[in-house]
Amino acid sequence: MMSLGMLLIPLGDTAGKLMTSTGIAPFFVAWSRYLVGLLVLLPFALHKDAFGLLKNWRIWVRSAIQAITITTILTALKTEPIANVFAAFFLGPMVSYILSVTLLKEVPSTLRLILLAIGLIGVFLVVKPGFGMTTGLAWAAFSGICYGVFLTASRWVSPYGKPVHLMMTQLFIGALLLTPLGLLNLPTVTPAVSGLVLWSGVASMFGNLLLIFAYARAGASVLAPFVYVQLIGATAYGWLVFGNLPDGLSTLGLVVIFLSGFATLFIPKSKRPTL
Repeated sequence: MMSLGMLLIPLGDTAGKLMTSTGIAPFFVAWSRYLVGLLVLLPFALHKDAFGLLKNWRIWVRSAIQAITITTILTALKTEPIANVFAAFFLGPMVSYILSVTLLKEVPSTLRLILLAIGLIGVFLVVKPGFGMTTGLAWAAFSGICYGVFLTASRWVSPYGKPVHLMMTQLFIGALLLTPLGLLNLPTVTPAVSGLVLWSGVASMFGNLLLIFAYARAGASVLAPFVYVQLIGATAYGWLVFGNLPDGLSTLGLVVIFLSGFATLFIPKSKRPTL
């Protein structure tokens, strides 16, 4: 479930890059993504429990964090290859683990911390801070930090409602917050743009819905390795759609990030953080 969701999220961002690379504003792409997802999910999640969740301030905080995450990663995708953006984005699982331990009181693991530190080296190989870091990668790194907060917040709010209702509030709040900026940046609507908007919105919505289902069943730190499946999808989509492949140093960084992430699966169960 988690792995499929992690393949769908970069698929939605592929459509987002196709739009932003032609001059469409990231604010419109992010807003339309929320709006399409909301319209698709609404018939299945229209329930008083979903509206009741809107009274919970935690739901608004989590949704606002995700809106910032999506807008900033789309900004990064305007100028950077998908694989490189997602590599920088993978500050997220590291931030999520630290917050899960400090705020959600999950039990820390020394081995997991070591593997996360190795993954951070991989991120540096891609981002190249101080010697080749671009504005786009800086946006991706900031988006990754926001994503780590969002991942932990997903676990934080999971006890408050059913996954489908949490997803609906997430889409509703995101669309509401981004409506002014989305309307200010409306592009010329063509069949091609409409198709990309649908592609972006539907793929992202189902990917995030699967993520919410997964976080309702397991701890944030335990699920963190599966987030790295996005690297596979991002690299594959970047090659198939844009013909982009990472350079040698970035490829090494991607491999380091992926292997360090999935190595955590082999940590003995007794040492895995749990709530």
